Amino acid sequence: MPWQSSSVDNKPLIISVVIPNWNGKQFLAPCLESLLAQTWPDVEIIIADNASTDGSQAFITENYPQVTLLALDKNYGFTGACNAGMEAATGGIVTLLNNDTEVEPTWLSEVHSAFERYPTAGIVASKMLLFDQRDTFHTAGDVFYTNGTPGNRGVWQKDTDQFAEGPVFSACGGSSAYKKEMLDEVGLLDNDFFFSCEDVDIAWRAHLQGWQTIYAPNAVVYHHLKATGGGTTASFYDGRNFIYVLVKNLPTGLWRKYRSEIIAKQWSIAIDALKAWRGAAARATLKGQLTGLTHIPRLLKKRRAIQRAKTASDAAIEGLLTPVDA
Repeated sequence: MPWQSSSVDNKPLIISVVIPNWNGKQFLAPCLESLLAQTWPDVEIIIADNASTDGSQAFITENYPQVTLLALDKNYGFTGACNAGMEAATGGIVTLLNNDTEVEPTWLSEVHSAFERYPTAGIVASKMLLFDQRDTFHTAGDVFYTNGTPGNRGVWQKDTDQFAEGPVFSACGGSSAYKKEMLDEVGLLDNDFFFSCEDVDIAWRAHLQGWQTIYAPNAVVYHHLKATGGGTTASFYDGRNFIYVLVKNLPTGLWRKYRSEIIAKQWSIAIDALKAWRGAAARATLKGQLTGLTHIPRLLKKRRAIQRAKTASDAAIEGLLTPVDA
């Protein structure tokens, strides 16, 4: 659908909120109550449930009949649940929100305002603060380093309004907002990622086709960091998906320029894991890296399609990357 700045036929723009859930019943009430208190007048809430066994589905049905529940038949991972919800969404803006979050009442209004101020924005990143330390950042928009790894800008810093509204590389998938027009152009999340870095991947595809990501400091989200993820699962998928992101998206010219940094970083990750070999997370990281390398041949097909659709110059993309020494 074409982007409408404010309303269609005098009706407010629908903003869809997609919440992936897997055995997260204990977190749902604060999350949903904060969404029902939004100042934005037309909010569509969709929960895509990955076959939870903790009573999540019954809890939603009994207590939140205004929420659309997509009861999936198995665990499709973060990406699969999000994509199911995004496909069902009817809004001109589609947001992803972790189930272990709480949002300020003006969250969606501020997201919409940021899109209004930046017509070329396809993605808006919220200010994410720690749930139990609400003066401390989880992320103020994400960065992508020249060594081929992503990072949370401002993580663990005290919030003193030090990060102004403006362009960043990507938005954390725990509270990312997407313009429907952009999704129609670049596609949804890549289901092959399953968990981790899918938000970085879609930002890469958006940038390659000329869209911006904007950090909106007044769109505030509180997050129970790693409450429903982490451990060996995160280690495996980080190890694998860092490679997925690079193989699919990094333009050839930038690969030639930064390959020494990228290879050195991957070696560093592997060596650190080998030193901690007795730890399950370290072994999972190595397994992830090896899996990523073995999947390169099938990733190249996706790469060809992404690079053919590229409209941004290498110089424009390079300007979005953060030098390692920064």
